[in-house]
Amino acid sequence: MIISDAWEPQVNGVVRTLRTITAEMRAMGKTVDIVGPDRFRTMPMPSYPEIKLALFPGRKLARIIEDFQPDALHVATEGPLGMAARAYAKTRGLHFTTAFHTRFAEYLEARTRIPAALTYRWLLHFHKPGSGVMVATQSLREELAGRGFKNLRPWSRGVDLEAFHPTPREDWDLPRPIFAYVGRVAVEKNLKAFLSLDLPGSKLIVGDGPQRKALQAEFPDVHFAGARHGAALAQAYAGADVFVFPSKTDTFGLVVLEALASGLAVAAYPVTGPKDILGEAPVPVGALDEDLRKACLKALEIDRANCRPYAERFSWRACAERFMDNLVPMRETAR
Repeated sequence: MIISDAWEPQVNGVVRTLRTITAEMRAMGKTVDIVGPDRFRTMPMPSYPEIKLALFPGRKLARIIEDFQPDALHVATEGPLGMAARAYAKTRGLHFTTAFHTRFAEYLEARTRIPAALTYRWLLHFHKPGSGVMVATQSLREELAGRGFKNLRPWSRGVDLEAFHPTPREDWDLPRPIFAYVGRVAVEKNLKAFLSLDLPGSKLIVGDGPQRKALQAEFPDVHFAGARHGAALAQAYAGADVFVFPSKTDTFGLVVLEALASGLAVAAYPVTGPKDILGEAPVPVGALDEDLRKACLKALEIDRANCRPYAERFSWRACAERFMDNLVPMRETAR
């Protein structure tokens, strides 16, 4: 059983990861249940109303867990459902795993100015009782180890190679080259760093979120295409010339893999996620630079033919298998 405060209809990397590995595990004959806020009374998250938070889920969640009788329990997020699942397991002496999906401390600091160091102390407290913390990249693993996190377990990500492909391409009817961002339009994505750049051609934003209206007003020359899904999303990627990933707070960046699978070179800061993905490529598939404009212009020169073959190394089946290897029996004796 997977407990997650991030679940459908939310559109983000956590949801895509959990939805896809669940499908892979079921295809391997496993019985999997995901418990999200959709099963509870909810309230909108302050400053981000698109995200719904479960209200007082403890008793109902306990009944759901007991009815399902899982062999392994995974707590994916640190929200109300995650805290309730953690409390349920801890009070009963049950084992569970957790994952570090999101730089919650940095996001909270960006939105509320609560110091990240204070939030990391709470996050360390949250994850400590678990039997393993799954982490997407080596650089994040090293960083969290430096903050005192223990029992960190590697768990990379994958990409849907059937969904994302270099063709067909969206005809954006915009001046070339097109520098595109795909994803949530929110303050933690650092989009102003991209939209403020002096670049040739056009800037394109594919996605939606709480910052969209303000950014559209501030950057009227940028093309905001709104959210895309399915084939329309794949064609949106493929129709651009460079994928720009300005975030400094993501723990991985699934969109980076989706862009590479679509034949797009990536421009990003040399931070956790992009540097782990792009840094292992045998030939250039992206450009990393503290000067994001330089990274964008370098990425424009990269041969698009390099990108797809590298993305093909990232399998969702391997991701699901590693996830299962990291799980622990819920009722095993303490290790």
